[in-house]
Amino acid sequence: MSETTQTALPPGPRLPMLAQSALMLRHGLDYFTACQRRYGDIFTLRQPLLGKVVYVADPAAIKTVFVGDPRVFHSGEGHEILRGVLGDSSLFVIDEDEHRDRRRLMMPAFARDAVARQTDAMIAIAAANIAGWPVGKTFPVASKTAEIALEVILRTVVGATKPERLAALREVVPRLLYLTPWETLAVAKPKLQRWRPWRALRRRFEEVDALLYAEIADRRADPDLAERTDSLAILVRAADEDGRTMDDRELRDQLLTLILAGHETTATSLAWALERLTRHPAALAKAVQAADASAAGDPAGDEYLDAVVKETLRIRPVIFSTARVLTEPTEVGGYRLPAGTTVDVSIGLVHASADLYPDPKRFDPDRMLGASLSPTTYLPFGGGNRRCLGATFAMVETHIVLREILRRVELCTTTDPDEKQKLKHVTFVPHRGARIKVRAVRNVAAGPQGTSASGCPVAPDDTTYSSNSRSK
Repeated sequence: MSETTQTALPPGPRLPMLAQSALMLRHGLDYFTACQRRYGDIFTLRQPLLGKVVYVADPAAIKTVFVGDPRVFHSGEGHEILRGVLGDSSLFVIDEDEHRDRRRLMMPAFARDAVARQTDAMIAIAAANIAGWPVGKTFPVASKTAEIALEVILRTVVGATKPERLAALREVVPRLLYLTPWETLAVAKPKLQRWRPWRALRRRFEEVDALLYAEIADRRADPDLAERTDSLAILVRAADEDGRTMDDRELRDQLLTLILAGHETTATSLAWALERLTRHPAALAKAVQAADASAAGDPAGDEYLDAVVKETLRIRPVIFSTARVLTEPTEVGGYRLPAGTTVDVSIGLVHASADLYPDPKRFDPDRMLGASLSPTTYLPFGGGNRRCLGATFAMVETHIVLREILRRVELCTTTDPDEKQKLKHVTFVPHRGARIKVRAVRNVAAGPQGTSASGCPVAPDDTTYSSNSRSK
């Protein structure tokens, strides 16, 4: 332990836990920002279920967390409540060697070449949805981007093609993932699902399981499995060094995990991009030109669209923080934190730092053009060995869908106030659903429909902070 290391927890409000919780609920991000101003880039808050949580917004301390030994910095332990939804083998809830091995097994499904094979489907899904958007009427586009994101996952990740099964999945998946607080009780304590108030929830689980197991059975029986490009097919084919493959239960858990991780997050990123662009006419005009250029095969168009996506994720991060639970006393940011402490890397506070991003409240995609982004100062997908496995997929999907929107409809700009960041489950969404108005439908010129996969905001796949074999 260094001479400057402090054994006490970092400073923070002395208010009781309930008072702090009320302030978080009432003031949201403003409360965290006020704490940062008063206590610095490392501070302690008290939260229900979690107890004392140390929030970290200092890049040096963030690096300590991201490169730390996975045996000490547990992420799965912090997602324990999700076991009731996602299952015991979900990538979200496991740690250490089990997490490393499962992640390696799943990585090929989200490598750049695998994602590139899904772009035509993304384009077709986006085009079909956009064609039904109202003209001349203000509407919350978040509901439309949610439809697109869910359809992309069902068709490219799950690989569902049978109309009746697709329709059933579209209906039941959102009702399973967006649970009420009352239903969440039965997720934390699954035995409650035997009782009348929660039996409907159990039936939803059973319905989703039946649909996903049917897809898994179809994939296993498919004589053309080796040629299929959906993620489920790649996961069915995946084998470790000993030739072990995932069983049906493990595949089901990963499918639900991928749906949960990739649906609302991507949909919300798209909604925020449109909310930001319609309030910044110059950026919108450049983005429309970039969309047309991208569709014609001009890399400069891709570059600007990627900058729009990156800046949106900076100024409106969908996930505010990413947590680790310490399994033993550990030094972080000059403090010796006890075992059991939750350390939360604050994505939102880092992205709002004026030292890192001059005039941080200004939406400015140009700042991302040619920018060298550090994994400790730009981290919309988390970092280290727990960086989002589907980051490349999410960036490509957001890029493509945004491009198709800008190519196919003419959006009205607005002088309405910015939409507030509202917490919905674990994501921060536009509080009015990102309301936009389509002025007219644009004529879509024929041209190349591919896209670049170069828009990953930090190091691709698992190269981020791979300083030792255990963090890969």
